[in-house]
Amino acid sequence: MLGLELVVVLGAAVLLGNALGQRFGVAPPVVLLIVGALIGLVPAVRQTQLPPEVVLLLFLPVLLYWESLTTSMREIRSNLRGIVLLSTVLVILTAWAVAAAGHALGLPWGPAWVLGAAVAPTDATAVGALAGSLPRREVTVLRAESLVNDGTALVIYGLAVGITVGEEHLTLAHVGALFLLAYGGGAAVGVGVAWVNMNLRRRLADPLLGNLVMILAPFTAYLIAELIHASGVLAVVVSGLIMAQVAPSLIRAEHRRQALAFWPLATFIINGALFVLVGVELQYAFRHLSRADLRDALIAVGVVSLVLVLVRFAFLFSSAYLIRLIDRRPQQRLRRISHRARTVSGFAGFRGAVSLAVALSVPETVDSGAPFPDRAFIVFVTSGVIVVTLVVQGLLLPGVVRWARLPRDTSVDEEQILAETTATEEAVKSLPELAAELGTAPKVTEWLRREYEAHLATVRAEGAGTDEDPALLHDRHYTDLRLALVAHKRATVVRA
Repeated sequence: MLGLELVVVLGAAVLLGNALGQRFGVAPPVVLLIVGALIGLVPAVRQTQLPPEVVLLLFLPVLLYWESLTTSMREIRSNLRGIVLLSTVLVILTAWAVAAAGHALGLPWGPAWVLGAAVAPTDATAVGALAGSLPRREVTVLRAESLVNDGTALVIYGLAVGITVGEEHLTLAHVGALFLLAYGGGAAVGVGVAWVNMNLRRRLADPLLGNLVMILAPFTAYLIAELIHASGVLAVVVSGLIMAQVAPSLIRAEHRRQALAFWPLATFIINGALFVLVGVELQYAFRHLSRADLRDALIAVGVVSLVLVLVRFAFLFSSAYLIRLIDRRPQQRLRRISHRARTVSGFAGFRGAVSLAVALSVPETVDSGAPFPDRAFIVFVTSGVIVVTLVVQGLLLPGVVRWARLPRDTSVDEEQILAETTATEEAVKSLPELAAELGTAPKVTEWLRREYEAHLATVRAEGAGTDEDPALLHDRHYTDLRLALVAHKRATVVRA
């Protein structure tokens, strides 16, 4: 299929899937998967094979970078222990459990571990798309887990493939070195790319050039890390987290405005296209299995999906009790969450782009020239597990959230009101001094003082939650009239 035709089809599918999802109240990724599977029935699309490099080098860096830029570092630090456990220990346990299940279903141990590594990591983009209704702390932990656990899974995958094709030998020192290179090398590359990014952004006044550097950053971090066999995912994440911290003091307002207009649209399109392509890929894998293999693969999809859910729930609850037994500090008690909240997190373990890319990256042959054992089976089961976790868990999650009756998270609103109140109070206090330094006319100073005090009264009223406060009514009337005047001016310009 021609590239231009594919672009049009993907764009139309993303538009249709999101419109249907909003119309019927279903999470858009679920609808996009179904649309992708239906598009896969078209003969021209059916021939389209998604290269793993497209996901790993084109889609993934952009999505991970934006997730990193919009994830709270403070929340990560306060929940670091849980995030580390989820992104390392849980991934290893999940890969082992899936490998054991796959071996019991007839896979050799090498391909079974490849399958386990493919489906072990959760997906950051799926979590961001499907878990947005959760409180901020749960969303932050889920997103941070998804951002980091890919590195663990890719090390396991590399070992499993290497042993299967005859290139690797399993020793404790070798495994330790691979993990050290993946995490240490990835983090070092991320820091280096962020340092270069910061210095370039400090010197570039043109918003177009500055945002070009921003676009190049995730691809550069991923590529350099992969060249030294480190974790490209971790390099992108570390670079993004650093830039998120320094951006407010380093990047100019016009640069940020342009970035905020570009990145949400770009990630929306890429994310939607990726879910559609997962549906298309399921059709491709479906056609490369015999009838008997297809039956076994469908059974494996159900078994592996069940194993993923059971292992995640078992780990979430057992690790919580183990931490409570070991750590009895008062601050640890403040971090505890309810069993209902933990159940919600258990249902939010979605699989997605990384799992698909890992499965598609399985080599065609081993060192002897023979075909890689059960490659089509691994691709189909991985694709099926992605669909099951996104569709079934994605449809169940809203009901589970309602059952959990989680308290409404108002922390973001409270912090924004606190920031606005504090900043405005400080501005009012500094007004006389700044006016004296600048030689501002008294009338202008008084006008600004009244404007800032009116804004301060409005912010305080919003924080108090009093909708009928005179300050809020005044602000509402002022805003409505100002917008009406702007609309009138615009109509005049258009008429002229």
